[in-house]
Amino acid sequence: MKQHQRLRSRVRLIVALGLCSLMVAPLTWSQQATITPNYKEADIRQIVEAVGEVTQRNFIIDPRVNAKVTMLSSTPMSPEAFYEAFLSILQVHGYVAVTSGDLIKIVPDATARQYAGPLSSAGAAGGDDIITQVIQVQNVGAAQLVPILRPLIPQYGHLAAHPGSNMLIISDRAANVTRLLNIIRRIDQSNDEDIEVVRLEHASAAEIVRIMTALTQQPRADGVQVSTSLVADARTNSVLIGGDKSERLRLRALIAHLDTPLEDGGDTQVRYLRYADAEELATKLQQHFTTQAQATAGQAAAGAAIDSVSVWADQQNNAIVINAPPKMMRSLMQIVDKLDIRRAQVLVEAIIVEVIADKTSELGVTWAVEGDSSNTPIGVTNFPDFGPGVVQIGSAAGSGGTVDPASLIGAGITVGLGRISDSGISFAAIITALQGDADTNIISTPSIITTDNEEATLNVGQEVPFVTGSYSNTGNAGGAVNPFQTIQREQIGVKLTITPQINEGDAMLLKISQEISNIAQSAQAVDLITNQRIIETTVIVDDGEILVLGGLLEDVLRESDQRVPVLGRIPIIGNLFRSRKTDKVKTNLLVFIRAKILRDAAQMSVETNAKYNSIREILQGQREAGVALMPDEDRPVLPPLEEDQQQDSAASEE
Repeated sequence: MKQHQRLRSRVRLIVALGLCSLMVAPLTWSQQATITPNYKEADIRQIVEAVGEVTQRNFIIDPRVNAKVTMLSSTPMSPEAFYEAFLSILQVHGYVAVTSGDLIKIVPDATARQYAGPLSSAGAAGGDDIITQVIQVQNVGAAQLVPILRPLIPQYGHLAAHPGSNMLIISDRAANVTRLLNIIRRIDQSNDEDIEVVRLEHASAAEIVRIMTALTQQPRADGVQVSTSLVADARTNSVLIGGDKSERLRLRALIAHLDTPLEDGGDTQVRYLRYADAEELATKLQQHFTTQAQATAGQAAAGAAIDSVSVWADQQNNAIVINAPPKMMRSLMQIVDKLDIRRAQVLVEAIIVEVIADKTSELGVTWAVEGDSSNTPIGVTNFPDFGPGVVQIGSAAGSGGTVDPASLIGAGITVGLGRISDSGISFAAIITALQGDADTNIISTPSIITTDNEEATLNVGQEVPFVTGSYSNTGNAGGAVNPFQTIQREQIGVKLTITPQINEGDAMLLKISQEISNIAQSAQAVDLITNQRIIETTVIVDDGEILVLGGLLEDVLRESDQRVPVLGRIPIIGNLFRSRKTDKVKTNLLVFIRAKILRDAAQMSVETNAKYNSIREILQGQREAGVALMPDEDRPVLPPLEEDQQQDSAASEE
C-alpha cells in the first residue's frame, strides 16, 4: 500500500516537472473529478502514466513508442474525455491503443491491424479505437466497392472483399469505419433496372426510338457508360425502355412530350384553302418536294421518299389532300400557311382628258366651158382637188356632156352662174364658201380593281363597221348576180390592261397598257376615220398618288391654194380663178393614273360605298327634277346601303 502511494506521488511529481498542471477537485476519482491537463514537450510515456492514474486503466507500451507531446487545455474535462483526448494524441503521433481484455496495448498504428480488436464499432471505447468490421453487401458487388473505398482507408487500415459471400472486411479506427458504413449504405441500393413498355398514341415508335437513341448514345461528361436501351415494337406502336429508374423516368417524360397529336391529325390531312387555288398549289407542292428529295438524297432514297408523299387537289371544295410523314407534313403545312393568305388588292383609276379643236375654211371659184353643138369641150377648168369648192362639168363631169346639178352643190354656200345651151358656147362659174368648226372634249375615268400580281383588263367601247370590199353587177353577163359589201367590225373605245405588284411598304409597280380610240368628227358613214392613242409602260407609284402616264399636245395647220395658171395670179381678178382651203387642228390629250392599295375588307367597303353613294346622289337629283311628260312618275333611284355597311365605312374612315 505504501509502495502504491509512493508511486502515485512520483507520477504527480513528474507531471509537475513536465509543466503539467492538474486541477483536481477535492473529490475522489470515483466522484468524477475534473481535470485541466496542460503539457509542453512532455514524454508520451509520462502522459500514459497520467492517463492510467486518472482513468484507472492498465497500459502496455511498445518499445517503439517514443514521442514528445504538447497538449493545451483551457476547460476542465472528465476522465473519460481525458482518455478520448489521449487516444487522439496517439493518433496524431502515429500510435494506437489496442484493447485486449483488461489491458490496453499502445503500439505503432502500422501494426495495429495485426492485433485482435472489437469486431464492430459497438465494442469500441471511442472513435479512435481500432476495430474490425465485416459488412454484408446486398445489391452491388463487394469487389466493385474496393476501388471506391480504398482512398478512404489509411495506410495502417485494411480493406478487402470476399466475392464468395459478397462481404467487405474493414479494419480501421471506429470513426472512419462508421463513415465507410454510411457510404456503403448509400451505394448498396437495390437494382431498379427494369423494362417498361410505353404505348404511343400519335407518334411513330420507330421514329421515337431513332430520336431517343441518338440522344442517349451521346457520351456522358463523367465518362460513365450509358446503360439504357430502347426498342420499338411496330405491331403495337410501343417503345420498350430498359435501364435504371431515373433514366427510364427521364426518357418517359421526353417520349410523352413527343407523343403529341399534330394540329390536324395523322399522316393524311385535308386542308381547306381560303384564298389559294387548290389545283395550282397542289402541283407546286408536289414539284417542290420532288426536287428537294432528289437534291438531298440518292436516287433510291429519293424514290422511296417521293412515294411516301402525295398531294392532290379537290377542286369542288378547293382543298388539298396531303399524305406524308409527320416531319414532312409539318413542312408542307408551313408552306401552305405562308401561301394561303389574303392578298391585297389594288384600285386603279385612269383619267383620260382629250380636247380636239378642228377648224376648216374654204373659198374658191370654178369655171367650166363647153364647145359647140357637137359637145366637144374647148376648155375645162380641172383642179386636182375634187372636194368641195372645185367642180367639173362637161366632158369631165360624165359621158355625153350632161351635168348633174346636184353634184354642183357642196357644203357651205354655193353660187353658180353661166349659160348652158344646145348650140354655141356654154359656160358655168361656181363660187363655193365654207367654214367649219369641230370641237371634241372627252373626259373618261375608267377604274378597275385587281388582286396583287394579277392582270386585269377593262374594255369599254363600240364595234364600228368598216367597209373592206364591195361587188356590183356592171356588165351584161347572164345569170343573177347579187351586189354585196364586205364589212369588218372594229372595237372603238377605252381599253385598260394593268398588272400591279405591291412592294414592301406602300409603293407599287404597275405594268400598264392604255388604249384610247374614237371616231373622228368629220368622218362619213362608210369611210370612217378613227383616232387611236396607245400607252404601254411600267411605272412605280405610291399608294393613293396620281401619276401622269403621258400625253399628246399637237397643233396642225394645213393650207392649200389651187389656181388656173397665169389667170390665177392676176391681182384681184385672179381670185376668180383660184380655190383656197385651210385646216387647223389642235389636240390636247393627257392620261393620268391613280392607284390605291386595298388591304382589307374595310378599305374595300369605303371605296365601294363612296362610288355607290355618288351615283345615288346623282339619281336623286334627277328624281327631284321629275319626268317632263309624266309629272306623277318618279325616276328610278338606287336603294340606300344597309346600315351595317355604312357603319363599317364610317369606322374605317375614322
